[in-house]
Amino acid sequence: MKRRVIRIDEEKCTGCGLCARACHEGAIAVVNGKARLLRDDYCDGMGDCLPSCPAGAIAFEEREAAEYDPAAVERRRQSREGGAGLKNWPVQIKLAPLKASWLEGAELLIAADCTAYAYPDMHSKLMEGRAVLIACPKLDGVDYSVKLTEIFAGNDITEITIARMLVPCCGGLELAVRRAVEASGKDIPVSVVTISPDGKII
Repeated sequence: MKRRVIRIDEEKCTGCGLCARACHEGAIAVVNGKARLLRDDYCDGMGDCLPSCPAGAIAFEEREAAEYDPAAVERRRQSREGGAGLKNWPVQIKLAPLKASWLEGAELLIAADCTAYAYPDMHSKLMEGRAVLIACPKLDGVDYSVKLTEIFAGNDITEITIARMLVPCCGGLELAVRRAVEASGKDIPVSVVTISPDGKII
């Protein structure tokens, strides 16, 4: 259907995140330093985000878009307001099912094992409102891109955050996730949080 939704000019966007905080539907997230409309069906076309953008990077456009889905927005809201702590079990990628109710409409955190020990605010800053999968690309000795491809293809995952350490071996986890997103054929926004050994986000 043709309807009014927002358009974000990435050239103008500074990645401040004010629009994401202003959007009551949770339709916007900052991905790789730029604001992004996650899904058309999250955008109600009312434009609460427009006045919050200091760079004037957001405007309305009339285009073919999925119909606004208030039920999907409500599921997302409930997931985000669920507080910190685990939303799912198991969390090891090795043990995770290929399809699960907790993956439907989920914001997914894929974290290297060490991040939970290095970053003191892991629960409140990274896990809150997200389904969690963990792995160690060096010690596990598995190409996780194959299983992740099936998980991404078979579930309605809205966005992925990768939490990795500032060490070379963690590059394997990021690479596996990016390969899996591409192989799944889905346009899932991916952002990366890199943590230093002294517990700071880089």
